[in-house]
Amino acid sequence: MVPPAGPNPPNPQMIQQFLSSVLSQRGPSALPYSEDTKWLIRTHLVSVTSAYASLEPKTATFTHNDGRSVNLLQADGTIPMSYQGVTYNIPVIIWLMDSYPRQPPCVYVNPTRDMVIKRPHAHVNPSGLVAVPYLQNWVYPSSNLVELVKNLSAVFAQDPPLFSQRRPNPNPSPNPNPNLGHSSSSVSNSGYSSYSGYSGSSGSVNHARPAIPPRTYPPSPYGSTGSFSRVQADDPNDVFKRNAINKLVEMVHGDMAGLRKTREAEIEGLFNAQAVLRQRSEQVNKGLKEMVDEKEGLEQQLQMVLMNSDVLEAWLRENEGKTRGSLDGDVDDAFECIDPLSKQMLDCTASDLAIEDVVYSLDKALQDGSIAIEEYLKNVRSLSRKQFYHRATAAKVRAVQMQSQVANMASRLSHYVSS
Repeated sequence: MVPPAGPNPPNPQMIQQFLSSVLSQRGPSALPYSEDTKWLIRTHLVSVTSAYASLEPKTATFTHNDGRSVNLLQADGTIPMSYQGVTYNIPVIIWLMDSYPRQPPCVYVNPTRDMVIKRPHAHVNPSGLVAVPYLQNWVYPSSNLVELVKNLSAVFAQDPPLFSQRRPNPNPSPNPNPNLGHSSSSVSNSGYSSYSGYSGSSGSVNHARPAIPPRTYPPSPYGSTGSFSRVQADDPNDVFKRNAINKLVEMVHGDMAGLRKTREAEIEGLFNAQAVLRQRSEQVNKGLKEMVDEKEGLEQQLQMVLMNSDVLEAWLRENEGKTRGSLDGDVDDAFECIDPLSKQMLDCTASDLAIEDVVYSLDKALQDGSIAIEEYLKNVRSLSRKQFYHRATAAKVRAVQMQSQVANMASRLSHYVSS
């Protein structure tokens, strides 16, 4: 049976404008995709809608198992499937999760009221969640939606996931077979509502599927069947499997929580060690800077010492001959005064000290009895008058020198102020 033709495909330019608009939104209404992947998401959706016009990009609210709701992109429509030489359309919804395209999308078959999911199916669980090898082996960034739809079409062609069930006719004609009519009635009463929730036991990631408004699609290649008209009881083996999986998941979660606490404690310890090392690094850098400054100061002092040494050595070389000549001749010529006041000061000081030595010698002679007391007193009286004269002269010369120095300082200060 050839399915009826679908509606006109949407305009590719309108699809591109729609995707550009929703992916560029900011604020609370922004889609939760990372900025570096939005262009690739747009390319994937444009490519799949161009290759399969029956798929249309939309935005809808997706509810996770923990109750979180998030606004996501989806490709909603049908996938062509060739079965026994006839092409049928399988209604699907491809959700692009917030981690897409680094993680695979979430694919659901979306049966209408006239369809029911085949149980058991190798790749579709009772809630409609699809798990095919292409999704399980998803590789970023080479995997894309076009190849995914091709793979889904090939997998569904081998084992169609949906059955069609006949709904009762509002004006039924007499049915010669009451059993068949009873079977069809029970099928329509059971409906699709028993499969609206998620109760799969596969090892794939669990996602809650939001309610989708029904649409009209061509019948399944399996035709009408009454094998799923009754609600089947759960198999004890399936119940045991589900309980075992839940127990393993709880154990894994517990181990992960313990491992997370241990790693958090280790990270906290490493952060503390990093802070201590950073503080020690600052102290070492501070000490190193002080040592560098001290080295620079010592180098400057060394330069000053070397300069002073050079000055002294030059002075010694200049005055070496004069010193030798003065030692051989008169001692008084060893030093040269810069002005008459300095020469007069030198003479007075020398005379004062010489009289001091003579008085000391007279004291020794008096103690030894080498001189009489009358002669000692006479000499001391004469020397004292001379010493007083020399000391008074030295005091006057010192006062004149101080006045001269003050005048020189005042003249220099006035020169600096004027300049």
